[in-house]
This record gives sequence, structure tokens and C-alpha cells, in this order.
Amino acid sequence: MEISWSLFPILYMVFALALLSKIIFKQNPQPKLPPGPKPWPVIGNLNLLGSIPHQSLHLLSKKYGGIMLLKFGKFPVVVASSPEIAKQFLKIHDTVFASRPALAAGKYISYNNSDMSFAPYGPYWRQTRKIFLSEVFNARKLESFEPVRMEEMRNFLSHLRSLSGKRVVLRDHLMRFTLSSISRIVLGHKYFSKSEHEKSIIKLDELIGMLDEWFFLTGVFNIGDWIPWLSFLDLQGYVKKMKDLRKKLDRFLNFVIDDHLDRRNQDKGLNSKDVVDQLLQLAEDPNLEVKLTGDCVKALVQNLLVGGIDTSATTVEWTIHEILKHPGFLQKAKEELDRVIGRNRWVE
Repeated sequence: MEISWSLFPILYMVFALALLSKIIFKQNPQPKLPPGPKPWPVIGNLNLLGSIPHQSLHLLSKKYGGIMLLKFGKFPVVVASSPEIAKQFLKIHDTVFASRPALAAGKYISYNNSDMSFAPYGPYWRQTRKIFLSEVFNARKLESFEPVRMEEMRNFLSHLRSLSGKRVVLRDHLMRFTLSSISRIVLGHKYFSKSEHEKSIIKLDELIGMLDEWFFLTGVFNIGDWIPWLSFLDLQGYVKKMKDLRKKLDRFLNFVIDDHLDRRNQDKGLNSKDVVDQLLQLAEDPNLEVKLTGDCVKALVQNLLVGGIDTSATTVEWTIHEILKHPGFLQKAKEELDRVIGRNRWVE
């Protein structure tokens, strides 16, 4: 009997806890989650992605609808597969979903999430966006760089004419053209050389290769990002490649910034001319909400180089590809350009 009475307080406590938890869950019910396949232990639904993830996701959306819930390792991932649902994410509730997850690429090759691509939504991201819009991409600045763009365009077209009758990989030439243009605008001049005979810190093709690798590594599926307890193994070797690339890019960007600082020290009255000068000047501004560190400046310069070279080259390449597939569009485009712009003005 004594044993029974001694158990009574414990039983009473268990009953009270059960009742309390029931009340709490009733008041705070689990949120209604989108439908989706049942995840496996450890890997979640990674087994369903296949070698072409976007096609696998499309097939899954046919079964589970325009919005579905998957698990990549330990992380829940909501997939929107219809225009209506995508609008909810990208327009109506865009600030809620504006930040990227913490990935190895952001840590190792974007200066610990200091660029516009990987920085979480918040004061720093908003400040950076404001700097780009008001200081870098304003109409006055863009107009001041028009002679640079025209000169590089003439060089590009002249080079293409010299290759008449030969096989041309257009993307390679577009990448060189856009990098030359962006470099002169962002860095002030080209810090690379096009041949072995020219002296510089880096060769043009080497820099293009580094920027291409940056794009590749920011888009790879790194297992350690989704199953964190496996990250130390670096099973795919991507983190090692990121660290190697970081050293190369850092060496180049440090050289560029040191060169600008030396010129500023030699000429105290030097007015800001290129984007690096502007960013270095802003880094000294005590009124900024979030201070721009040296890594922030390098991350933003890298952002402009990477973003400018790839998007411009890819857009032009695909435009020409579509025009060549539809000769009628080419003729209409030429007629419209002659009618609206004429043949004596540059088209930008």
C-alpha cells in the first residue's frame, strides 16, 4: 500500500503534463503543410531529384500540385510550380522569402555572405542595393561611361569581322567583350592581359575561367549544405574547390584594391572615377548604417564582375540564337532599328 501511495504524485504529474500538452497543442495547432512525398530518414527526398532536378520537380508537381513540401536532408523545402503560387512567393510575400539559406558557397566564395547574391535580407542588403542604384547605376554615371562602351563595341565588332569565314564560338567572344567593358567601368582599366607577351597579374582567359567556376560552384548541389553533419567530409570535393577559388579571386581583388588605394594616397585630390573608387570612398563614410569592410568592398566588386559578364553574354547569345532560328524576326528587327534608331547611331 505504501508503494501505491508513493506512486500517486508521479502519476498525478504525468496526468497533469499530458493534459497541459493537449491544451497547448489545441490552442496552437500544427500549421497545415503543403502535400508532398514522405521523406526518408537522413536524406529526406533527395533520392527523388534525379540528374536533372527541374524535370524531376516538374513531374512531382503533377502529382502533388502547384505547391508541395519536400525535405532536402534535414531542411524542409517548399516548391512553387504554378504562376499563381510563384507570385505569392516572389511578389506578395517577397520579403519573407528574400534571403538565401546559409550555403558553403556564400561562406567561402562570397566573403561570408557579403555580396548581393548571398547577403540575408536586412539593413546591409538594403544599403548595398541603394548604393548600386544611386551610386553605380544612376543615369549620370551610365552616360559618363558611354565612350568606354562604344570603344569596346567597336573592338568587338572589328575582331568578329577579322574571323569572317571561320568557325566562331560566340559565347567565348561575348564573355571577353563584356569582361573588357565591365572591367574598365568597375575597375578603371583592365588588370588582365590577352596574350603571353603582355605583363599583368592575370591572363584574360584565366580570369574568365575563375568567374565561370564561381558560377558553377554557387549552383552545385553540395551535400554538406543539406546534411550538415556530413559537411566535414566534403564528399564531393566542392568545398576544397571553393577554398582554392577564393584564394585566386582574393589575390586578384586585393591587387586591384591596393592599386586604387596607392593612387588615392599619391593624389589626395583624386575624384572618384570608377566603381572601386566609389566603394572605397563609401567605406570611409561614418554615416553609413552598416560599415563597409574590406571584405564587403571585394564582395561587391566581385558581384559586379560576375553578374555583368554572365548575364550580358548569355542574353545576347540566346537572342542571336533565337533570331537565327527565325529569319523573319531578324528582318523585322533590322527594319525596326533602321526606322526608329537609324544607321548613324549606336544601339544600347
